Amino acid sequence: MQTDILFLSHGGGPMPLLGDPGHADLVASLTHIAGEIPKPTAILVISAHWEERVPTITAGANPDLIYDYYGFPPQSYEIRYPAPGETTLASRIHQALEQSGIHARMDNKRGFDHGVFVPLKLMYPDADIPVVQLSLVNSLNADTHLRIGKALQALKNSDQEGRLLVLGSGFSFHNMRAFFSSDPGSRVRNLEFEHWLQETCLNQDLTEAARLKRLSEWSTAPHARYCHPREEHLLPLHVCASMAKTPASQHWSVEVLGKLSSMFYWAG
Repeated sequence: MQTDILFLSHGGGPMPLLGDPGHADLVASLTHIAGEIPKPTAILVISAHWEERVPTITAGANPDLIYDYYGFPPQSYEIRYPAPGETTLASRIHQALEQSGIHARMDNKRGFDHGVFVPLKLMYPDADIPVVQLSLVNSLNADTHLRIGKALQALKNSDQEGRLLVLGSGFSFHNMRAFFSSDPGSRVRNLEFEHWLQETCLNQDLTEAARLKRLSEWSTAPHARYCHPREEHLLPLHVCASMAKTPASQHWSVEVLGKLSSMFYWAG
């Protein structure tokens, strides 16, 4: 199956869909990216907003939406994105994980959280592409998510027809207090971590073993714990990079709420 992989920064809650000026660059970038990469026939999303004890896969035919944000205008709870599920793809993901020794489970009732429907509504507004979501593991262990990415390589190696887009939906900078900080040092810390991240994902001189080691030890990067007090928004990148097993082929920087964030793409 032809497989493209994209890690994106999805912004704050539903704000990209509400015309927030601080998200204008992100909205333009996601719209541009969707027009630049091949349109998929199915999408697998690893969202920062779903954690389970073991990797868990949505397996319903028509998942609902989960409005997992609070205090936003009424219209943010009326957003619709009626993309269908894809039970065959869900089963293949489950099989790939189990065959790699990673216990996983299927969930027939789970809906799509905003880490799924917000970016997809910007990228593919017709909601005509089947979507499956895969959870993070609530240990938030970096090596666990690198192993998940390695297991998902089986999807790329299959002889299934169609084109799969694997979407890591997180945020390369996710310190909520810092978004609203006037401290000039905040921007410096943001940029130094972003530079480390770009070096990790784009440098063609790094061996894959070295790249994975850097991701495994990400918390030793410059200002890592300032940029990610909790790592759930970074871990979708670990899954994507490990599954790709190559340097990213494209990179976009976007300004979100005054902070620089990254998107990385691995062409299939």
